[in-house]
Amino acid sequence: MKQIPLLALLTICLGGCVTPARLLTFPFDPGGRSLNSTYADQSPQMAGRYLIFVSDRRGSQDIYLYDLTTQRLIDLPGLNAPDFIASQPSISADGQFIVFTGIRQGISGIYLYNRNTRQLRNLTASLRAAVRNPSISADGRRIAFESSVNGQWDVVVYDRAGQPIAGL
Repeated sequence: MKQIPLLALLTICLGGCVTPARLLTFPFDPGGRSLNSTYADQSPQMAGRYLIFVSDRRGSQDIYLYDLTTQRLIDLPGLNAPDFIASQPSISADGQFIVFTGIRQGISGIYLYNRNTRQLRNLTASLRAAVRNPSISADGRRIAFESSVNGQWDVVVYDRAGQPIAGL
């Protein structure tokens, strides 16, 4: 019986399963904006009808929100600022709450933005540690992120008020 080399078998199997990535075309809104750009668009995450990501299309690293239903970018007043580097966004399923890592004056924090009130708040202002990789629950009530408070990267969970959730 003739044996097929493992590499050849994997190539045949994976080659048949892989389709090339394709760029989706999204229309421009009346303001001339579209989902895709020639700039660096990073960290896309979907929840419900929303797609959130980071882009440097305006010369600073900002958060962008795209409505997949209406196929339009949504304005986020009070969220992005020139002295602020935003990264790693996450959004609740209803699109009301956005969390992300923000760096201002060299200090990182986990920020919560409420789209209804247009308020931005640093949830970790009193935490003396580096933080990263926030994720918000679908209902927007809990935020998990990594913290170096114990000298290693630990996962911690806060409520929306910025308080650690006991027992986790």
